[in-house]
Amino acid sequence: MGDIIITPDPNIYLPSAGGYEPEDWRSETTSIASHLYKGIMENGRRYQTLRESDYFSPSDERQFETYEMGHLACLLMNADGANPLFLSPVPSPKHVLDVGTGQGSWAIDVADMFPSAVVRGVDLFPPPVSWIPPNCIFEVDDVLQPWTWSQKFDLIYLRHGIGAFTPDEWDSLYKRCYDNLEHGGWFEQFEMNICCECDDGSIPADNVLFTWGPRFFAAGDKLGKSLDITKTMRSSIEKAGFTDIHEKETKWPIGAWPRDKSLKEAGLVNVQHWLAGMEGYSMYLLTKYGDPVPWTKEEVLVYVAEMRKALKNPRFHAYQRARRIWAKKPLQGQILQADSPNT
Repeated sequence: MGDIIITPDPNIYLPSAGGYEPEDWRSETTSIASHLYKGIMENGRRYQTLRESDYFSPSDERQFETYEMGHLACLLMNADGANPLFLSPVPSPKHVLDVGTGQGSWAIDVADMFPSAVVRGVDLFPPPVSWIPPNCIFEVDDVLQPWTWSQKFDLIYLRHGIGAFTPDEWDSLYKRCYDNLEHGGWFEQFEMNICCECDDGSIPADNVLFTWGPRFFAAGDKLGKSLDITKTMRSSIEKAGFTDIHEKETKWPIGAWPRDKSLKEAGLVNVQHWLAGMEGYSMYLLTKYGDPVPWTKEEVLVYVAEMRKALKNPRFHAYQRARRIWAKKPLQGQILQADSPNT
């Protein structure tokens, strides 16, 4: 990959040779082309230009704020564990990769938690960071291109990859993650199901909230990038060769309706994540791939307003499902044993 590394000084970008460590950051400099940093503007939102294929989520300040709220909701929903950042049994990671780092919060938090680790975050657009821990590196690149890092990782993490890849691209990405892990290293993926659900009948069956998921699934199918990967990620991870697969599914409240204090707090943050992000998540998809024909910007804004009104209804007990999978690359001896014709 022709990487660009973002150093603790946000004005300095360094091209990666694949094996740079923090002390190498200032060996040479380059600048990001203006079209990459500025992106492309559509309907008042900015989108990445590094990869030619469509990616529906914007890369602008409003969307980065949305990602930050999503990150906080993740921390709150996993606050009961010793490590709210990942569940893979890697007690002292040394080389960590965050695929699709977004605004970079997860990578920064992991770098803070494990100061002896080198944590790399890679995405199609520069994260809006003003300070980076000395052991954290952000790189602008396309993970579908050949990986050139010389050091293999003991933990690769991916969160919110929904809608980013075609099925073939997902298979390629999982294989790249597998090949670039140390034997015995772990891969972890966390994804949200975008459907609103309700268990107690507090939301009428014909409410607009129940249209969000199916409408997005239909648009994603037109785009050729499934938005329902929570149903396929386990089989895809297993297909790539991972073993010792673990899975955890949770219900995330959308709103402060739960009686449990911790869930109430998480639900309050999660509903803010929805309210802030719905326009960004829907604008590109529905104006390009809406059903039955592409929508206008004004139609999207009206729909988002209806969704926001419903989400703010304190009587509605909405939630969404989240799925986390973590799996291991077998030790070399285990791979050889599995490949033996006598087994």
